[in-house]
Amino acid sequence: MASNYTYSFFRVSKTDEVEASAQKYRDLRLKALKTSPDSFSSTYDIESAFTNSEWIDRLTFPDRELFICAAKPLSHNPSSPNDIEWIGQVTLRGPSSRADFELPVEAGQPPQKFDEEEERWQMLSLFTLSEYRGHGLGSKLCQEALNYLRSYRSFPGQVQVRLIVKAGNDVTVELYRRLGFIHAGRATLVEALIANGDEHLVPKDRASAKYSDRKGLIMISRMSRS
Repeated sequence: MASNYTYSFFRVSKTDEVEASAQKYRDLRLKALKTSPDSFSSTYDIESAFTNSEWIDRLTFPDRELFICAAKPLSHNPSSPNDIEWIGQVTLRGPSSRADFELPVEAGQPPQKFDEEEERWQMLSLFTLSEYRGHGLGSKLCQEALNYLRSYRSFPGQVQVRLIVKAGNDVTVELYRRLGFIHAGRATLVEALIANGDEHLVPKDRASAKYSDRKGLIMISRMSRS
């Protein structure tokens, strides 16, 4: 099926055609939550109740950048733009201050540089619809996001990108390794949720091992801006 399409990778604008983009993002996100619920910390029931304005807000948060893989049929008719489907996503959250990016010493994360030296981002929510997997689209999508961070401004000269992968997700870990990410510690589920901006999903009772065990693999990539 995937060979019947051409693919494009891009950052979603926060100012152009926002309502149309919000609808496409909603369609992708809800399909992903329904078909692969274990891939996300949120749920279909939660997000299917969002209003149109809430979806627009999610696209325009000042600390979020959304990147999309879109599939266009080889038989695409320019007069029918609706047959271009958003089929993959990844999000960058940041830039974060040194203080906000820190984790407890138990996590084993390397020390952070000063804000004047390094910019910090969290990468999250990488997903490709199942019928399009196996063609390297996730890797290209991440590369689009990393290229954006290298080029959207020149200062600070260093950029750090961090992500936290669920234990046992060997395929995703290998994808990130090929992109240059390295192992940099272990995080709890609570730390991962907060790092991803999902504090509202952290329960008041965190005593369960589900939330306190250090099973999440921290991976980082440090890049230089030319």
